[in-house]
Amino acid sequence: MNWALVGTGGITNRFLIGLSEAAGAKPYAIVSRTQENADYFAAKYGIEKAYGDYEAMLNDDAVDAVYIGTPHVTHKDLGIKAFKAKKAVLCEKPVCINAAELTEMIAEARANKVFFMEAMWTRFVPPLVKAREWLREGLIGEVKMVQANFCFSAPMNKESRLYNIELGGGALLDAGVYPISLASMVFGGNMPEKITSLMYLGETGVDEEVSALLSYGGPHMAQVNAAISAACINDAWIYGAQGHIHLPNFVFSHSAALSGRYTYNYEPDFVSNGYNYEVEELMHCVNEGRLESDVMSLDESLNIMRTMDEIRSQWDFRYPGEEV
Repeated sequence: MNWALVGTGGITNRFLIGLSEAAGAKPYAIVSRTQENADYFAAKYGIEKAYGDYEAMLNDDAVDAVYIGTPHVTHKDLGIKAFKAKKAVLCEKPVCINAAELTEMIAEARANKVFFMEAMWTRFVPPLVKAREWLREGLIGEVKMVQANFCFSAPMNKESRLYNIELGGGALLDAGVYPISLASMVFGGNMPEKITSLMYLGETGVDEEVSALLSYGGPHMAQVNAAISAACINDAWIYGAQGHIHLPNFVFSHSAALSGRYTYNYEPDFVSNGYNYEVEELMHCVNEGRLESDVMSLDESLNIMRTMDEIRSQWDFRYPGEEV
C-alpha cells in the first residue's frame, strides 16, 4: 500500500520509522508546505514523490493512504479533502481540536465510504494488546479503577506547538489524550458519566497541567494527569477486584505485568518503534473492506474528544475561533 505523509516534523519522522518496518507498506510520497522542504525530506529518506502542494498529492492515483502529521488545528481541513479524494486516512492524535470538528470529519469519511482512524498508536503495541486480552479473560476480576499519567517538561517557547494557543497547544490535547484514551479503552469506549477536573493555564494561555477524575458509572472510575511543564512517572495501572495490571511508561511501554490471582510479566519482542502496528491495522482493515477499526473506532474517538471538550469547558478554555 502506497502511503503519503503530510508534514515533515518530529512526529512524521518517528512515524516514518515505523511505516518503513510495516509489512506491505511503502512510504511513497511526502507533502510539505514548500517544494524545497519536500524535496529535501524525500531525498533524505529515499521517498519516491515529493509534493509542495497537498491537492497535487491527492490527485495522485497511486496514493492509497494518507498519514496526517501536521499540527492538530489543520487536521479537519486536510482530512476532509483526503476523504473527498477517496483516500484512507490515519490522522495523528488528537484527531482534531474539538468534537464539533470531529463530527464533521466522521460524516465526510462515512459519506465518501473511506477508511478513517485516529492515530492512537499505543492501542496497537503488544503490551496494550496483551492488557486487553487479560481484561477480556477476567484475570483481574471486575475492573474498578484506572490511574495513568503522561507528563513531560518541555522548555518554554511561546512560538512552539506545545505552548502556542493558535496551534492548539496545551497539555490536555497533546498529552492528556493518551491517559484518557487508555481509560476509555478499559471502560468500553463510553463517555464518562461525570467529569471533575483541575487545570493550570500558563502565561501563553494554554493548559500546562491538567488532572481529571472520570466516572464511568458505579465503581468504575479513572484518575488521569497530563503536563507539558512537569516531569512525572508516566506509568499506568488498571485495578480490578482480584488483581491489577501495570504498564510501565505506558505511552512507550515495552512490557506489561499482571498481579493478583495470576502473576505474569509480559516482555514481547517489539518490532521497530511501535508506530508500525497502527499502520498494519489500517492496511488490515482496508484489505478487509472495513471503514474503521474495531480497536480504535470513530465513535470512541468522538467520546474521547467530547471528554476533553468538557474538561476545557470547566475552565472556560477555548482555542481561537471556537464557538462559545
